[in-house]
Amino acid sequence: MGKTVYEGRYTTENDQDIVVFLIGMRVNKRRAIGKWLPVFTAMPGMIRELYENKDELGFLSMESFFGLRTTVMIQYWRSDEDLLAYAKGQKHLKAWKNFNQKVGNTDAVGIYHETYIVPQGNYESIYGNMPLHGLGKAAKRIPVTAENLSAKKRLTSVQYEAAQTKPKSL
Repeated sequence: MGKTVYEGRYTTENDQDIVVFLIGMRVNKRRAIGKWLPVFTAMPGMIRELYENKDELGFLSMESFFGLRTTVMIQYWRSDEDLLAYAKGQKHLKAWKNFNQKVGNTDAVGIYHETYIVPQGNYESIYGNMPLHGLGKAAKRIPVTAENLSAKKRLTSVQYEAAQTKPKSL
């Protein structure tokens, strides 16, 4: 998982279902450090647990991004069942309980998450001269060839091809 740059163009296989989970927080009141810092510091322990138990938990990979007020973590999971099971696990439940006790209904900090269940063949990716990143860390990386040169060719699902041949309404 280093920072080796893979020269050339690569994509990922899209032959497995995947769950994309976005989770983050927004600092609404910067001076209320006592309210938002506990939310921020709860994540490292959970991330460590995910990486240490990837196969058992169904966690594949993640990326984190930090803005002035908002953070977002993009996680890739093997299935929605795995993600939901983790949500019921001890570390997450403890963090959620602590959040509710310390933050409660205050408007000093906000949290959010979004979950997307993506069936095989319904996603595609392209990486040019990049280290492993995003879906490229979660799914098998393969070189771009004539067979997968375009996004259309990489989206090989039955739904995509059916949508392309469906008659258009006037």
